[in-house]
Amino acid sequence: MIIRIKNFRPTNDYKLFVTFDNGKSVIYDMNEDIDTLPGYSDLKQIHGLFRQAQLDESRTCIYWNDRIDIPSDEIAEYGVEV
Repeated sequence: MIIRIKNFRPTNDYKLFVTFDNGKSVIYDMNEDIDTLPGYSDLKQIHGLFRQAQLDESRTCIYWNDRIDIPSDEIAEYGVEV
């Protein structure tokens, strides 16, 4: 079953606070992704880009541009439940 994002909020320290349709809430730390994945460094290097995160129409992916995104299942699996 695909887990859908109900809402999310990017924080100033490159983390995503995400709530899913099933009621689960997590904080997903993007810092390691930014430091290790090609292209993700733009999230720190381009002022304000991280805060411009958007939810795709299917509510299964948070994205910043056509090269940087993160699927909901990864956020749910690796995020720290709150």
